[in-house]
Amino acid sequence: MAKGSTVDAVRALVQPYAQQLGLTLWDVMFTKEGASWYLRIYIDKEGGVTIDDCAALSRAVDEPLDEADPIDKAYFLEVCSPGIERELRREEHFAAYIGRRIKVRLIRAADGAREFSGVLREFRDGVLTVDTEQGAVTLNKKDAAHINADDFGG
Repeated sequence: MAKGSTVDAVRALVQPYAQQLGLTLWDVMFTKEGASWYLRIYIDKEGGVTIDDCAALSRAVDEPLDEADPIDKAYFLEVCSPGIERELRREEHFAAYIGRRIKVRLIRAADGAREFSGVLREFRDGVLTVDTEQGAVTLNKKDAAHINADDFGG
């Protein structure tokens, strides 16, 4: 199974369990680190995620994941919070962060800089407009190495 379809299958399977527990499914990632594969399910909720929330979702999806068997290799399951500086990857992440601070690290420098931070003004068709202290900057998402929330930045 292709990596993208693995993530999509897990997302579809996990979503109703997260909702039942009052959680928002932030993201799903399936990555190889060293010799091991990790299925990471990132959850969020108003007021923040607790270890009990992570454990509850892990218990809820463990058996359904085994039964559906969307992953054809051994892996470690981790359910966790996306954290304060959460990575913005999906369309709905950007929609939620319009008007909020973000930071962007580019793969290659643009206008002499690789890092930009400011308020996300707009996200449309893979293009971000960020209001920085130096003025508005327009960047393509595909040119970014990382785009993170920066709610606690200066």
